[in-house]
Amino acid sequence: MAKYDANLVVIGAGSGGLVSAYIAAAVKAKVFLVERHKMGGDCLNTGCVPSKAILRSAKVASMMRRAEEFGLESVEVKPIFKRVMQRVHNVIAEIEPHDSVERYTELGVDCVSGEAEIVDPHTVKVGDRTITTKSIVIAAGASPFVPPIPGIDQIDYLTSDNVWQLEDLPKRLVVLGGGPIGCELSQAFAKLGSEVTIVEMADQLMGREDPDVVEIIEKNFGADGIQVLTKHKAVRFSHEGEKVLHCESDDGPVDIPFDQVLVAVGRKANTAGMNLEKLGIKLNKNGTIETDEYLRTAVPNIFACGDIAGPYQFTHTASHQAWYVAVNALFGFVKKFKVDYRVIPWATFTAPEVARVGLSEGDAKKQNIAYEVTRYGIDDLDRAIADGEAHGFVKIITPKGKDKILGVTIVGPHAGELIAEYVLAMKHNLGLNKILGTIHLYPSFSEANKYVAGNWKRAHQPHTLLKWVEKFHNWRRR
Repeated sequence: MAKYDANLVVIGAGSGGLVSAYIAAAVKAKVFLVERHKMGGDCLNTGCVPSKAILRSAKVASMMRRAEEFGLESVEVKPIFKRVMQRVHNVIAEIEPHDSVERYTELGVDCVSGEAEIVDPHTVKVGDRTITTKSIVIAAGASPFVPPIPGIDQIDYLTSDNVWQLEDLPKRLVVLGGGPIGCELSQAFAKLGSEVTIVEMADQLMGREDPDVVEIIEKNFGADGIQVLTKHKAVRFSHEGEKVLHCESDDGPVDIPFDQVLVAVGRKANTAGMNLEKLGIKLNKNGTIETDEYLRTAVPNIFACGDIAGPYQFTHTASHQAWYVAVNALFGFVKKFKVDYRVIPWATFTAPEVARVGLSEGDAKKQNIAYEVTRYGIDDLDRAIADGEAHGFVKIITPKGKDKILGVTIVGPHAGELIAEYVLAMKHNLGLNKILGTIHLYPSFSEANKYVAGNWKRAHQPHTLLKWVEKFHNWRRR
């Protein structure tokens, strides 16, 4: 074309889209941001923000029940579910301006509301409006996947999208799926008073984590009254008098009566309606958009990032990818940047929290890496003892005989915060000796990171040298 309306059109105003548009506007590009629903995407409206808000209410309820443990008079905890949910929506409303049309308009982004159709590699249609553009970023996100279980269409099921519209606490809640979303919401609803049953088809909850991690989580779930049914396959729903989920297990059929069911078995990319097949844009087997190492699709000037592209469906990964798509789309004719997935952290905000970066022990075994494991039990940490939260561990994976960090798993209070030190260390190739030589505030949970490095150091003492040093000190005392 002789002239384009935009340098960049971004489709989707979730984390990936917002950051892409922000960067483009910051470098003075003409950018349009198209959103069909709500600015902020899933993270703000139905994901990270509301889930953490309800988890906070659940944690407060749990702490109140532990009053006597801290020398306080016991209290009767009566969660008022409508008020809990109102607080969730208040939190969303307070954060909403960060992602609003008003803010992004002030930043120089043209925000357009409606469904986007990519007519050709340089044209996007939104309703009656046509926008021509040099490049396009697809950041349309993902939605909850609902499996085709017989009878599910007869059940008024919940997902992470609509669970926030509940006004009454379900007495009996079945959660399909034992991944991060299922585990977080199961614990939140249990602490608020629901009778929760998790149904998971795999051998364990949180399938990407090591068994020692899951053991702690399941123990805490049991204390919260959550029934965990692993190796149970949901085969059908019935609604004859009461709602029932019928499962198959190694021990035979299992019927679970319930009042509400929350489906949390995964997410599918929002690829429908954008004309991708006609454009020749290919999809991966899991339905995400296929991209190269520069996050380009099969059409070189069309990029994809965030949940719609994968391989990680995390808000922070979408933001990370957004830098690459924006820079490559705008300046790729000068220099292109390969997306860097070397150090990707994640956390599940159960109680206790689980955070990881790099390899798990199971990953190291699968990859036939000669590794060592160094652990530190948070039950030994002064601050954890003072706070009444002395449980969990830090586990480090290193190559044999070396202090290089291959992976870290933290189970315990504030794990999502503590993991940041290891993300920095791994990003910049800092080993455990550097962490050991860094001052950590006392008394703090961050000392756990130093103490695990100390455990590694003790396990690698130069024993021969120390024997000679001992002899030297004995000689000096003569």
